[in-house]
Amino acid sequence: QVQFVESGGGLVQPGGSLRLSCTASRIIFSASAMAWFRQAPGKQREFVAAIGRGGSTKFADFVKGRFTISRDNPKNTVYLQMNSLKPEDTAVYYCNMAVVVDSYWGQGTQVTVSS
Repeated sequence: QVQFVESGGGLVQPGGSLRLSCTASRIIFSASAMAWFRQAPGKQREFVAAIGRGGSTKFADFVKGRFTISRDNPKNTVYLQMNSLKPEDTAVYYCNMAVVVDSYWGQGTQVTVSS
């Protein structure tokens, strides 16, 4: 079955940086548009960033200029570089296809931004 494994989260101070990774299995990764999402406590999961097959990118307004998304097709991995982190970025971060498939959600990786 398709599996996404997210990693790279942790505790970081405001203004700090983290790089998240998501490795996919059992999909044709190079042909797949991928995306990152996040879910903060008590809130619905929301879109963060997406990257197309050809590398085109799209970002939620609240991360523009701070986050970048990239992909490494031979490694079946998509990355989320997060800079200038804010406390409101605290959430569990997930990856999925850009056109979400509910059964593909993984465990996510916790990002906590706090001093």
